[in-house]
Amino acid sequence: MEPRAGVSKQDIREQIWDYMESRNLADFPRPVHHRIPNFKGASRAAEHFPRLQAFKMARTIKVNPDAPQKNARFFVLDSKKTLLVPTPRLRTGLFNKITPPPGATKDILRKCATSQGVRNYSTPVGLDSRVLVDLVVVGSVAVSEKGWRIGKGEGYADLEYAMMVSMGAVSQGTPVVTIVHDCQVVDIPETLLEDHDLTVDYILTPTRVVTTGCARPKPAGIVWSKISCEMMGKMPVLRSLRCREEQAGKDVTLRDKHRSLPGARAALSTVRSPRELPSLESGSVPGEDVPSSTVYVGNLPRDARVSELKRALSARGAAPSRLTWQGPQRGAFLHYRDPAEAWQAISRLQGFCLGANTARVALARQQGASGPAGGRAGEPHPDP
Repeated sequence: MEPRAGVSKQDIREQIWDYMESRNLADFPRPVHHRIPNFKGASRAAEHFPRLQAFKMARTIKVNPDAPQKNARFFVLDSKKTLLVPTPRLRTGLFNKITPPPGATKDILRKCATSQGVRNYSTPVGLDSRVLVDLVVVGSVAVSEKGWRIGKGEGYADLEYAMMVSMGAVSQGTPVVTIVHDCQVVDIPETLLEDHDLTVDYILTPTRVVTTGCARPKPAGIVWSKISCEMMGKMPVLRSLRCREEQAGKDVTLRDKHRSLPGARAALSTVRSPRELPSLESGSVPGEDVPSSTVYVGNLPRDARVSELKRALSARGAAPSRLTWQGPQRGAFLHYRDPAEAWQAISRLQGFCLGANTARVALARQQGASGPAGGRAGEPHPDP
């Protein structure tokens, strides 16, 4: 199946999706439109993966979380290599490390490789982890034998790779693999490619392995002019990387630079919707309104002390001007001078851990001065 002349990326996506649907070439979820297709024969295609020399040499492998790459994730775990899986839509960070239980059998490893297993056996990997990724696996809607790739149109694989470049996890020499059905290998005009588009080095299908020999440079980092304020608001990890690159003197001007950046009213209204942020266990700061410059930190250890939290916050460069301790609720409110400083703290606290607990960090929601029953809420616990 070859795309028509003069087509766009979306035309090629629609052609692939329509073809696979009409010939029943995919398993659940259906229809395949707007997805990375879970094609029939995905397990067979993945069997080529551990035979690649790049796989044999790799120690840490990043594999996308889509269904057709389930067997690729299993092979990484079964080979006792480190498996990293991007967080869905990058909303809670960049990577999760999948850690099977001790003595895991092959059946348990297969469960760890499923979407449910990824959720149950994962731990966040922070930007400061100095992780080095030796091999990258991405999903595709269409790919050419030259290595040109088209995803489902949301840009997450391209952005994930660019973020890995920015944090020093990959280089131009890091191989990229995609696993697709034979019908997804088509001619793609090079004129459709942009600088931020990720190319691939190996294509695995149920019937063959294609070594693309692609010489086109991969993304050299995040192209901030392609990033919107809305994306920044939804992805704390992006804000952290932008802060780092800005401090390094790089141009981090966003696509919609005429709009307010996160921390201003427009971005806050986007990010603070209930679907974007976890609800807070305690609702509001005791005895006062919660301004947009207040951050809530929850899921702290039961035996945590405020002095321990303050030291950890200072080490992250996120020390507040004032802290309201809520020990019995295993949380604390961090008060900053302005919304911009609060957003910077949220970025720096991405993947923040205290003791064995990964903290839940979110902008505190506003609420009136009265407590849940209508009276004044209790006073915060004093610092020990």
